Amino acid sequence: MKRIILLALIMCASVVNVAYAADKKHVLSIAEAMQTEDFKASLNAGVKFYFGGQSFPTPVSQMGERVTNKKTNAFNKSDRQACEWVLLSALIALQDSAVAAGGNAVVNIESYYKRNVFSSEVEYECHTGTFIAGVALKGDVVRLP
Repeated sequence: MKRIILLALIMCASVVNVAYAADKKHVLSIAEAMQTEDFKASLNAGVKFYFGGQSFPTPVSQMGERVTNKKTNAFNKSDRQACEWVLLSALIALQDSAVAAGGNAVVNIESYYKRNVFSSEVEYECHTGTFIAGVALKGDVVRLP
């Protein structure tokens, strides 16, 4: 009986290790992701997103930096599909944070996976494993005129 329990524990530990063993970094197009129907239907048009060094009007007020770290189930999805889905989740979190603070934009958005900054106006960073995909973003919530 002890051997069966030990074998079951070893098998469970192996499954967990496989889930996190792969850690592939992807750098993908923000514009391509934001053209999908899911993005168009889910994001509030009243909240604007400015990535990397994109220019934006001078803010009327600033509400501070926000960080979001989202994960999603990547099982039975292509890496691109999983990354786009989790990017949407991260942007919704930033959007909700902006609205709650009275902001109407998130500026200076950077990828922030494992606290490593990747800043781009056109691309975001996503990591995929065997069963999980993740995107971390940080940006400043502001009120634009």
